[in-house]
Amino acid sequence: MDVATTPIAERIARVLAGQRISANAAGNAESAADLVERAWKDHLNDAVAVLHTLRAPDEVMAAAGDPAVWEQMILAALEEARPETVVL
Repeated sequence: MDVATTPIAERIARVLAGQRISANAAGNAESAADLVERAWKDHLNDAVAVLHTLRAPDEVMAAAGDPAVWEQMILAALEEARPETVVL
């Protein structure tokens, strides 16, 4: 099984940015890589919202694996996506 090296929130944000920018999706840019690279951080809040939705697996997902493990994985991803707090 492959394991990604990029945090899941970033990967989701990049997909969301690409969907809006790329001509291969809903956008109009024929070469979207540079635009996505500049825009993906603007979609992090949406990515975190997707992760919150994924916390509870549906019945088919739960039947395929361990729901408790799934929840822990999603919670870990949410923790990783949490912005750093700065104490002044």
